[in-house]
Amino acid sequence: MEYNMRKALLLSENIEAFITFISKHQEGSLVSEKDKLYQLKLFIEEYKFQMIASELKRINQFSWDEKYSLYLVGLFKKGLIPIAEYIERNYSALFLFSGRVHILNSLLGVFE
Repeated sequence: MEYNMRKALLLSENIEAFITFISKHQEGSLVSEKDKLYQLKLFIEEYKFQMIASELKRINQFSWDEKYSLYLVGLFKKGLIPIAEYIERNYSALFLFSGRVHILNSLLGVFE
């Protein structure tokens, strides 16, 4: 039970880091095509990644709630699939984010 709790907390921390990473690069000049980066930000807002990360952190802070945690992980997985496809299609402009998406996909694999 403690192990599952730690996995959920690790996933929530990495989701928040992904959101911060995108926000930080939106202000910077590393990405040449700002419209594609903006679309990525809209995907994150549409699939409510910030809410999922904060809820995962909140419910697993002290005890493991398997049913709700797996529900949130499922919602996150459903949102990450189109984002990963979008980054893959626009790899030349969004290659910086492919590593983070790979990490998130790997973390999702431990919940199966």
